[in-house]
Amino acid sequence: MKLVTYLYQDKESVGVLTADEAAVRPLPFADMNALIEAPREQLLSAVEAAKISLPLSAVTLLAPIPRPRQDVICLGINYKAHAEEAERYSSEAFKKERPIPIYFSKRVSEAVGPEGFIESHPGLVERLDYESELAVIIGKTAKHVKAADAADYIFGYTVLNDVSARLLQTTHKQWYFGKGLDGFTPIGPCITTADEIAFPPALRISSRVNGELRQDSTTDLLITGIADIIEELSSGMTLLPGTIIATGTPAGVGMGFDPPKFLKPGDVVECTIEGIGTLRNTVR
Repeated sequence: MKLVTYLYQDKESVGVLTADEAAVRPLPFADMNALIEAPREQLLSAVEAAKISLPLSAVTLLAPIPRPRQDVICLGINYKAHAEEAERYSSEAFKKERPIPIYFSKRVSEAVGPEGFIESHPGLVERLDYESELAVIIGKTAKHVKAADAADYIFGYTVLNDVSARLLQTTHKQWYFGKGLDGFTPIGPCITTADEIAFPPALRISSRVNGELRQDSTTDLLITGIADIIEELSSGMTLLPGTIIATGTPAGVGMGFDPPKFLKPGDVVECTIEGIGTLRNTVR
């Protein structure tokens, strides 16, 4: 099933998309975090009982988890071809000496929803970039999870655009500021539950800017796979239900072109993942 957070008559609610994805059926949970924490039987019963349908044209889709409880956990340089293009852009900033994961966090006061705006931050940001990523949503408290059991802890998947201010990112030598500005975390359009997608996911992932195809890859090309990510992170930290893990981006980001193709106000960025949908945002 595909679960969404939406705004209807000035009220924020959660729901499940109909099979044709033309409408949403409201569900009786306070928010998406409460839905994720609910027993699966309760969720399935609520979906079965949902009868009212609101056409998508009547609602505004928000990020599935508009206000994450914690910073989003991200992986950097997790596709081989992206590692190569990043090193060409700045070997000092992006050269990866050892084949171990690069983790960083992304501050999110409020995630941007599908059709929302990416803030360009004039006067602060000069090299604005996009990164289409598969994001994993943790479904239950994960501590000391083995890779073989990791799939049991996944609630579902969504699309995340890891918007990046490249000059800030490289100047500060760490990525928190350049990745965590307001309006830098579009997420959506929905969460596709894990039972809908074979594990590990092998899904087409792409991005377009103003209709031009920029990124085009598959999520089975991750250097560090999802099971290993969950095992390593949970070995030393507790991953709570609703935790969002962005798994990295493939080649084709703006800094990877010669000359680079950075974003500017008015640009429309579409990040698409097979089986989930398209996250479409405009730079302002």
